[in-house]
Amino acid sequence: MKVTLIGIDLAKTIFQVCGVNQAGKSVFNRQVRRNKLMAWLIQYPEATFAMEACSGSNYWGRELEKMGFSVMLIPPQHVKPFVKGNKNDRNDAFAICEAARRPSIQCVRPRSLAQTDTMLVHKILERRIRGRTTLTNQLRGLLNEYGLVLARGKERLRDELPYILEDAENGLTPTARHLLHQQLQEWRVLDAAIAELERTIAQQVKYSEQAKRLTQIKGVGNKIASAAEAFMGNGSSYRNGRHFAANLGLVPKEHSSGGKQRLGRITKRGNVYLRRLLIQGAWSVIRYADRGNDRLSRWAKQLIERRGKHKAAIAVANKLARMIWAISYHQTEYRPG
Repeated sequence: MKVTLIGIDLAKTIFQVCGVNQAGKSVFNRQVRRNKLMAWLIQYPEATFAMEACSGSNYWGRELEKMGFSVMLIPPQHVKPFVKGNKNDRNDAFAICEAARRPSIQCVRPRSLAQTDTMLVHKILERRIRGRTTLTNQLRGLLNEYGLVLARGKERLRDELPYILEDAENGLTPTARHLLHQQLQEWRVLDAAIAELERTIAQQVKYSEQAKRLTQIKGVGNKIASAAEAFMGNGSSYRNGRHFAANLGLVPKEHSSGGKQRLGRITKRGNVYLRRLLIQGAWSVIRYADRGNDRLSRWAKQLIERRGKHKAAIAVANKLARMIWAISYHQTEYRPG
């Protein structure tokens, strides 16, 4: 029987490959080792290949597209409802095929190497910022054990810590001074590494026409523009701006029944990192809304008066997401109005 769709359950070494015909009936469902996978797949030149969008899927998607195959990357949460019986590799591979056959399923394109490089910078940057936050929180806790409490803000802590280490009358023991000095040195190394990554992002934006257009939007800086381009590409994977905002979890949850619509907090689905950046950008718009006379600032001011700053921040983040999609998809310049 002719195989029209192949679902691949990705793994490190041994992959589960399931092929189905046009009626959705399983033709084969077997294990294939990594070094033999591509040779196995090219036996089916007319098949579409489906995978969960997870680690490694972008690599395999790019390799298959280079050979002229059609590739579908499906979010894992859309595959899970189709797993029948116990969870195992065979059932997972067949569930990928079942999900891929649904006409309304939402798929994404494999990321290009340029997008992957940009995402790599952002992921390392995010980890290093988390590490610095953990380090500063630990420093405050350790200093508190010796009765030393400093004002809020990492800059205040960084500026005062050298003087604390030099003060012989503050009760710190030689062991504490030695270890806290090592913490301070680690902090400086992290600061330098973070600054280097931020310079890398600025360079990436400088040489990307799409990212430069996005930075014209009020509230969108280098980090947001770079992360948005890496995540969404040219926006062709999304039907419209609302679809992109919903993909980032910036729309309300809905729990409606019996004709009564109930909307709640935002869904918080999708890319947590980009959603957080957009909300930070929205707060910058709100903070300076009184000083601006552009269309976005005027709209934000009216929203703050009606709904308050916190709800306005989410609404502005949603609008920023829609603007980013529109400029990326239509390749237009930002018009402040």
